[in-house]
Amino acid sequence: MFLDDLRFSLNATMPVFLMMVFGYICRRIGLLDEHTTSKVNRFTFRTLLPALLFADLSKADFRTVWDSKFVLFCVGVTLLSILTAGAYSLLHKDRAERGEIIQASYRSSAAVLGIAFVRNIYGDSLMAALMVLGTVPLYNIAAVTVLSLTSPEKKGDGKRSLARNTAKGIATNPIILGIVVGMSWSLLRIPQPVILERSVSYLANMATPLSLIALGASFRTSEAKGRVRVTVGIAFIKLVLFCAVFLPAAVYLGFRGEKLIAILVMLGSATTGSCFVMAKNLGHKGAITAFAVMLTTLCSAFTLTTWLFLLKTMDLI
Repeated sequence: MFLDDLRFSLNATMPVFLMMVFGYICRRIGLLDEHTTSKVNRFTFRTLLPALLFADLSKADFRTVWDSKFVLFCVGVTLLSILTAGAYSLLHKDRAERGEIIQASYRSSAAVLGIAFVRNIYGDSLMAALMVLGTVPLYNIAAVTVLSLTSPEKKGDGKRSLARNTAKGIATNPIILGIVVGMSWSLLRIPQPVILERSVSYLANMATPLSLIALGASFRTSEAKGRVRVTVGIAFIKLVLFCAVFLPAAVYLGFRGEKLIAILVMLGSATTGSCFVMAKNLGHKGAITAFAVMLTTLCSAFTLTTWLFLLKTMDLI
């Protein structure tokens, strides 16, 4: 039984992280450079992941799949995670870096790793899509707010600029657009021509491996200098604390199987690489964010396997 549960956990996590290791090796031996990796990340985020979500959601019966309790749980836990990250940031003396600490502590790779894990275990990403729907808008609102308020390069537009940046970030987020279009297609029961279905499936099938390879190729070991203590704290909050606090609550509320896996990834996956892009765009140095992405991604290979093993041994998934 023990070996069966361990084999299940490793089968779910190791293929995901081996793709990231492969991407890192490609970077190290020169098959991928920084420019190419940046372009692949952008291409995957803007086209392949939305296509994957559309492919899954547009063919689902959304009236059956929709779960308000699950989505509201994801929203509530995300809010509490942001507040916890904000409290941790107050321990850091440099106010200009607090925004980076907050964002890196709460913002998960919900789209990339969430979809990868759920599809790897269950074959589709419907619950991951609902989880993304409940978290990504809040991720964007909180990120733009805290990074703008703590930016060393504050601009004079004030609240109007903050609201405009937040609204634009949500309205133009490709992941959100993929979910909205997929849900609408399903609810309106629009038939899919074979040509469209196969074309979208080609894009969708590339999304998970390519996004993981690009994420692995993005590692920068040089970002660690002088940032170890604060980033270790971020990694502990991101990978251990949130899971230890909120997973029991999810179990108590009756979430099991695919939903519990989606919640696990929401709580305990690595800090998403898009944090660095947003931090830089809003005037921050990005050093803490870059190291947090690297450290949490490395450590999550072990922590996610452990959490998954615990859930499996308790017969919750």
